[in-house]
Formats: sequence, structure tokens, C-alpha cells
Amino acid sequence: MGKIIFYEDRNFQGRSYECMSDCTDISSYLSRVGSIRVDSGCFMVYERNSFMGNQFFLRRGEYHDMQRMMSMGMMFDSIRSCRMIPPYRGSYRMRIYERDNFGGQMYELMDDCDSIMDRYRMSDCQSCHVMDGHWLFYEQPHYRGRMVYFRPGEYRSFRDMGYSNMRFMSMRRITDMC
Repeated sequence: MGKIIFYEDRNFQGRSYECMSDCTDISSYLSRVGSIRVDSGCFMVYERNSFMGNQFFLRRGEYHDMQRMMSMGMMFDSIRSCRMIPPYRGSYRMRIYERDNFGGQMYELMDDCDSIMDRYRMSDCQSCHVMDGHWLFYEQPHYRGRMVYFRPGEYRSFRDMGYSNMRFMSMRRITDMC
């Protein structure tokens, strides 16, 4: 299992909140998050309550301040919820689709894809079916820009999920020992 500790101030100072599972509202425990320590596992942290808004992937390690996390690619300055990524050691498989409701071109992935445009000549991805494993989707090629976590399930419309202004251009398996 995973363990993440949120601190109100930089450098692990101030009040803290320890979490070993999903938390929909960190603000009910802390007024702000200034630093984070991930003792074990992997987590997604979210900009808003209930796993909404921008997301960022954290693996085991120490994150001394929000500025450092932002320099690592995190595109927001407040953390309001977190989701633990369960350990997974199996195979990885998903299908990506050009349009909503599994329409248009379809490709099956079993490994990372640094550019759907280069690999498949696919300019957009609007739905997916994750059969096996846990994945991160990125809005730019080469695993850059905002990211979104997908666990096994059917995702019929990214637009309906609130990602209408985002185009996913690369995908990566979460293979860390979470």
C-alpha cells in the first residue's frame, strides 16, 4: 500500500496530514499544501476536490516545495485531493479511438507511445478503453504538458469528462513499483 504525507509549509514544516488511500478533500485537514513526502507507492494529486482539475503524478520521494513541483511540470499551485495508484505487475493493454464513443480510427497499445501522430498518423484521441494496467495521457508529444490518469475501464468521451479543451498526444504506462 501507499503512504503520502502532506505538509502545510515548505520543507515538511507545519501541520501535516497522512494519507494511505484516496482523499477527496485535503482542505478539510490542511489550509494549504506546501510540501509532500511520498513514503511508498504512487499517487495522483489534483488541483480541485473530488479528483477534479489538473493532475500530477508523484512517485516515492520528497517534494520540498510547490515551486519545485511546478518546475517538474506540475501546472497548478494548490492541491485539494489525491488518488492512490494501486500496485500493478501485469500486462498493459488499451485501445485508443479518434472520436467519442469508440468511433473513428482505433489502435491498440501495449507499450508507451511518445506521439500518436508520428506512430499512427492520428491527430486526436477522444475516447479509450483501458483493458489492463494504469496509464498517463499527456496533452503534448513526448510526455509533456498536462497529464491525466486512466485506470482500467471504458472512457467513451473525454469531452464529457471535462477535457474538451485538451488533446491527448502521448501515452505512458505507469510501470513504477507503486
